[in-house]
Amino acid sequence: MPKSSRKTVESRKDEIINACEKLYASMNFKDITLGDISRETSFSRPSIYNYFRTKEEIFLGLMQREYDLWNDDLRVIISENDTLTDDELAGEIAHSLENRPRLLKLLSMNHYDMEEHSSPERLTEFKKSYGASLDIMRDCLKKFRPDMEEDARERFIFVFFPFMFGIYPYAVATEKQLDAMKEAGVNFTRCSVYKLIYNCIRKLL
Repeated sequence: MPKSSRKTVESRKDEIINACEKLYASMNFKDITLGDISRETSFSRPSIYNYFRTKEEIFLGLMQREYDLWNDDLRVIISENDTLTDDELAGEIAHSLENRPRLLKLLSMNHYDMEEHSSPERLTEFKKSYGASLDIMRDCLKKFRPDMEEDARERFIFVFFPFMFGIYPYAVATEKQLDAMKEAGVNFTRCSVYKLIYNCIRKLL
């Protein structure tokens, strides 16, 4: 594909993802339709199928963008610091995710269904960004915890990344959810995104 054509395709994909992002700020995933997305763009609904086959693929594209942005944040932590204490490293990573509420909200969705309803090509593109997050976190641990053995780094990765899926529901419980827990007699204390992540990382380091 000519370079100009690739740029055009990517620009149109970005427009569609931007529309999805705008709608997701005030609507739930299940309530957003391709028709809603098309009305926020310059494309008809049938035209969207030239770039994304399903709503899930568009959301996967949005999640990929959020991972890419977080990856940039992690790279800044690595490049702008020579050394970090355990407290400082936990704080830096916690702040990086505290500033990415959309990523955490997306992670709290049914990830399996989103990936299952995406094409292999689209899923592969997404996994590149996800894989980059894993690698950058490994680089972060290698730099700031050089005494950490490889198997310990891998344990950190495969505890922390699944943990990220549950951060948003705990930190951003709705009034409806809080009322239900109160009625059910559930002892629940609201906790900030920063505190949840900081405490988890300090336990893992």
